[in-house]
Amino acid sequence: MTPKIIQEKSAKEATRRRGRPVVFDRAKALNKAMKLFWERGYEGTSFDELLSAMGISASSFCNSFGSKEALYCEATRTFVESSGQWFFAILNDPSTDTRTAFARLFEATAEEFTRGDHPPGCMISLAGTHCSPGMSNIRDMMAEHRAFSEAAMAERMRKGIADGDMPKDTDCDMLAAYYSAVARGLAVQARDGASREKLSEIGRLAMRAWPRRAGRQGSGRDRRR
Repeated sequence: MTPKIIQEKSAKEATRRRGRPVVFDRAKALNKAMKLFWERGYEGTSFDELLSAMGISASSFCNSFGSKEALYCEATRTFVESSGQWFFAILNDPSTDTRTAFARLFEATAEEFTRGDHPPGCMISLAGTHCSPGMSNIRDMMAEHRAFSEAAMAERMRKGIADGDMPKDTDCDMLAAYYSAVARGLAVQARDGASREKLSEIGRLAMRAWPRRAGRQGSGRDRRR
């Protein structure tokens, strides 16, 4: 083989190598981006910080995720799918009554918001509340996610009324709004460094607002709750 042929072959191999996309674990990169957005918010996270955290190049980022906004939307969906597993499993557990489901939900919330393997609090509660006017679509998307979980709470309460374990005159929408507000407050408390025990106690206090069924107001069982 002549030197010229060797040089031409080497040049072709180099061209092929440059044209190959960088192989990386997309799911892991997405998870790292989610945690960064969770911790710093959309506008508080720069493109360079994303590349560094995800361990990929700008070209790989564009080829795999498209844009920062598209990545944020995907990261948010990933968070919602993950948190939705425990949220809906507890909320809709057929083996518990409605009050028990909400009490357990607050206990699980205190645990999830203070785990050490991700930023404290809740991405949906914290990451998209402050956006510039040009990013109103991000703010609106996060508001829709919050509204969805609140609506799920109200729906569970309406089922409780149908099942006979809640008073028929319960204002489900308002009570769900209250418990949703408590949950969002727990996210802020967790971000500020509150302990799991403190969050659990706040949840137990919130459960004192649970409406009692007629004829049970003075029972010892209710007083212990």
